[in-house]
Amino acid sequence: MEGGVHPTDPSAFRECFSLAWRNPYVLRLAFSAGIGGLLFGYDTGVISGALLYIRDEFESVDKKTVLQESIVSMAVAGAIIGAAFGGWLNDRFGRRFALLSADFLFFIGAILMASAPNPSVLILGRIFVGFGVGMASMTAPLYISEASPARVRGALVSTNGFLITGGQFLSYLINLAFTKVPGTWRWMLGVAGVPALVQFVLMLALPESPRWLYRKGREEEAITILKKIYPAEDVEAEIEALKDSIEKEVEETGSSEKINMIQLLKTTTVRRGLIAGVGLQVFQQFVGINTVMYYSPTIAQLAGIASNQTALLLSLVTAGLNAMGSIVSIYFIDRTGRKKLLVLSLIGCILSLGLLSAAFQQTTTHSPPVNFSETNQFSNFTCPAFESRGPSANWDCMRCIKGSHCGFCASTVDKLLPGACLISDDSFKISTKTAKETCHGEGRLWYTRGCPSKLGWLALVGLALYIIFFSPGMGTVPWIVNSEIYPLRFRGVCGGIAATANWISNLIVAQSFLSLTEAIGTSWTFLGFGVISVVALGFVLVFVPETKGLPIEDVEKMLEERAFQLKFWVKRPAKMVKKKSEV
Repeated sequence: MEGGVHPTDPSAFRECFSLAWRNPYVLRLAFSAGIGGLLFGYDTGVISGALLYIRDEFESVDKKTVLQESIVSMAVAGAIIGAAFGGWLNDRFGRRFALLSADFLFFIGAILMASAPNPSVLILGRIFVGFGVGMASMTAPLYISEASPARVRGALVSTNGFLITGGQFLSYLINLAFTKVPGTWRWMLGVAGVPALVQFVLMLALPESPRWLYRKGREEEAITILKKIYPAEDVEAEIEALKDSIEKEVEETGSSEKINMIQLLKTTTVRRGLIAGVGLQVFQQFVGINTVMYYSPTIAQLAGIASNQTALLLSLVTAGLNAMGSIVSIYFIDRTGRKKLLVLSLIGCILSLGLLSAAFQQTTTHSPPVNFSETNQFSNFTCPAFESRGPSANWDCMRCIKGSHCGFCASTVDKLLPGACLISDDSFKISTKTAKETCHGEGRLWYTRGCPSKLGWLALVGLALYIIFFSPGMGTVPWIVNSEIYPLRFRGVCGGIAATANWISNLIVAQSFLSLTEAIGTSWTFLGFGVISVVALGFVLVFVPETKGLPIEDVEKMLEERAFQLKFWVKRPAKMVKKKSEV
């Protein structure tokens, strides 16, 4: 019912799929809009693999960490603007128009990226893609929610989260498919235009959100769409609830179109809700998830994986675990509760980040030594910085690859034995061969991002555990809590504030990760994320209420009284939820 809270139906997830047989029109609406989530996820995942090959093609990108971070983070910067502008666009022109605009911008961005002759055009394309992703990320769940029957609304909106993680998984499959194709990264980024084009065509044939139409006075159009969504016996109740909801907004705010920001900030329940909601969105990013999703192949290389293809394959595993975690969340969110999932998720993240930090510390301090005689076998490619130190130089692999623009060519016998330190500048060639190609020609492994280690696998285990713990809790719960914690009349504007905070935090983390790994090392960077996770755990225990199964009135009362149930593991006494109408 519009404006009400429906008691949890444990069979809602199953009913969501049985609905496909009874009313395929609703599924068509939901999954057509859900492609927006797929676009969001695809862009998040595809850049991590494409970046490996962009570095190979553009020397300036390979040499300048700030360019790598800009290629990743400019899409996030665009998403901040897209999300902020998308809120106005949704209210002024409708959800359908906003999704069509997002698809158009995404498609333009994909073309610019695929045809980019230099890093500047590539970054411009990333900004356009960001505009589209920002609009789609806030509009898709809104459209699905407003065009879904109440009984399955929660399950259908939750599938948007699954499509995001599914898009990330798909992006890694695409990355692997194009590793041997000429133009590699151009295909990876260009393919992103296909789902945008598909959604654009599908949305042209679909209606506007019935709620938006009703708010704009186009009641006949709204009723026609509602009759396609709801069974005949439920249509009148839904229309009446929609009418009551809008009348309540007008009565409380003076207008159904505008929100008084001063009133919002003075309202105790809204202010406390914003602390919890915005805090969760900020911590979701600052515990480090998007460093894993954007840079997972690079992290695999930092752990000592030399091959781009192997790094991408391992990234596919992390994306698959992330997608599985979103399914686990859909199943447990109404059984376990929001707060308990968050606490368990953060405890797991803290332990996993501690393991990652320890593993990377080991790879840094126990990397294979550089041998002068091994290096002399490639005398024409000897690293200048190493050569200037002479035979007495006490270098290891990590010293070779850090700050000297050189690479480590591992021993042919065992990659953990002493190897050679060679110049990694691809513009420096002898007989048309680079040092990397010469090293590979002798059957050796070539390292420029990380070093071989006998415990590198431990870092990959830590990475997998981190995803397993993060995805069902911190990955999905912040979005769910933000959809429940605000009074109905303020839910749109508060949700927009929280989403913008998420994107800004995303930008800060994405823009700083590689610089941090160079400045303080990978181990200390992940240790920092672990410390932030400890702070996040304290924040959840103190400031985040348990909203599982509560009607809006009780959520507001709980925020007013600050009754946040610190003993979250104690089961709350069951309360009767009064239904305002049957739907």
